[in-house]
Amino acid sequence: MANLLNSFTIVLSFLFIYGYNYNVHVMAQWPSGGSTRFYDFKVQTKRVTKLCSTKDMVTINGKFPGPSVYAQEDDRIIVNVTNETPFNVTIHWHGVRQKLSCWFDGPSYITQCPIQAGQSFTYEFTMVKQKGTFFWHAHVSWLRATVYGALIVYPKTGVPYPFEAPYEEHTLILGEYWLQDVVQLERATAASGGPPTPTNAYTINGHPGPNYNCSNNDVYQIDVVSGKTYLLRLIHAGLNMENFFAIANHKLTIVEADAEYTKPFTTDRVMLGPGQTMSVLVTADQSPGKYSMAMGPYMSAKGVKFQNISSIAYFQYSGAVPNSLSLPAKLPCFNDNLAVKTVMDGLRSLNPVNVSRQIDTDLFVTIGLNVQKCHSKTPKQNCQGLNNGVMAASMNNISFVNPKISLLEAYYKKINGSFTEDFPGVPLKFYDFVNGAPNNVPNNTQALNGTKALVLEYGARVQLIMQDTGTVTTENHPIHLHGYSFYVVGYGTGNYNPKTANFNLVDPPYMNTIGVPVGGWAAIRFVADNPGVWFMHCHLDIHQSWGLGTVLVVKNGKGDLEILPHPPADLPQC
Repeated sequence: MANLLNSFTIVLSFLFIYGYNYNVHVMAQWPSGGSTRFYDFKVQTKRVTKLCSTKDMVTINGKFPGPSVYAQEDDRIIVNVTNETPFNVTIHWHGVRQKLSCWFDGPSYITQCPIQAGQSFTYEFTMVKQKGTFFWHAHVSWLRATVYGALIVYPKTGVPYPFEAPYEEHTLILGEYWLQDVVQLERATAASGGPPTPTNAYTINGHPGPNYNCSNNDVYQIDVVSGKTYLLRLIHAGLNMENFFAIANHKLTIVEADAEYTKPFTTDRVMLGPGQTMSVLVTADQSPGKYSMAMGPYMSAKGVKFQNISSIAYFQYSGAVPNSLSLPAKLPCFNDNLAVKTVMDGLRSLNPVNVSRQIDTDLFVTIGLNVQKCHSKTPKQNCQGLNNGVMAASMNNISFVNPKISLLEAYYKKINGSFTEDFPGVPLKFYDFVNGAPNNVPNNTQALNGTKALVLEYGARVQLIMQDTGTVTTENHPIHLHGYSFYVVGYGTGNYNPKTANFNLVDPPYMNTIGVPVGGWAAIRFVADNPGVWFMHCHLDIHQSWGLGTVLVVKNGKGDLEILPHPPADLPQC
């Protein structure tokens, strides 16, 4: 037995070092904690054939999805990224709180300038008190559509999962695939002033599945043994769509959301928005056969075109009849808001948590879409938004304008002119957010433009109310905050009313990306104890491109572990 464990440790160490995408049994001991894990990422163009069409696309190490990064709680991760393509690139480590390592967070022009063609940059950060299912992705232009991979962080040595150890665990990355080059797609969308082209296919681990052209053999499959329980790590790396996920005739028990353990909650299906992760237990308790794992659309906005064909993977039992037809999975209707709420209602932190009852900084931020007036001399080409305008998005009716240099560098070096510190902590105007508009619809649906930051004192206990608006259409928005996780203490439909809102201050889920409900609100709380410049934005990339974001500047504290370190020597320059 000792030799078996030693052999397993050697194999798992190999996985950690080289990032191979293998599924691993989890019965043996974890590698020792506090180690340093080294990875080498080469940004490369790869020729790929899918959906009867061939194109060149940007990848990491020629893999799609990219290589998995494995680590353990409190490990240090060092990733050297070399850009061998003509495109600018950065890598964001989604969900990693980057304690005192803001320089390595990755969003372009927020914490760093992009890594240009032929250049390298080394990311270094520690998984301080963090474990679970994370992922990494490009954070410049729409390269995130193909540049992404899993980041799996195991518990410390000898620390078990808070649930029965699964027989195997598998990572399923939900994505979107376009026939068109995504950089050209982004440029064409921006130039048009209108909405983007819907994805040509949804994918599970890069495979569209048999519902799409030329894809009968382009299917991901998990082979399972009757009676065994499996841990599926679900990651949504898609660009512009939220999605339901289900397995035919099988229950999913949620045990982790956004890399934080939850009380077990069993459901028929889940919904993930871009940027969200979720780990579920599935027991192979049905008759041997081939069962569909389905990924289909959730579209809460009105009047938006989207891909309505589901991606299919297989959950296949050992001993099933070869080449048998798969049993179909039942997904909710594309606009089933109740199905989304039901899952959110079931998310609770595993144990009671210490949520601050006192609030130092109380913020109220509206989120939604806008239509700017057309100023183009060629409106048919450049003003294809609603009412012949240009589509935009905003927080507190301010549309975020990307700077020309890194905001963190500008803040640290006190370079004036890149941003202002006057993002309003409340809307400029209060009105019926869900059913009205800040201006005179449909004649005036404009937002202000600016690169405005909200400044927080170190240690401030923050409450942030996020309110969906119906200026153009209400919609579920997956809002991601860099550098922090937060307690989701409340959410609801309609306009937020502090007199009637119900808060959970006992065991709220601890998340980094929250779906603000369609036509509703969400309340989060966190302590501003990580100095730096942190991006907060909608993780639907089209909304981010349109300006649905802002930055939080958290000041230094007074102690040695409360001060932003100096920038790394190889920080890319703009």
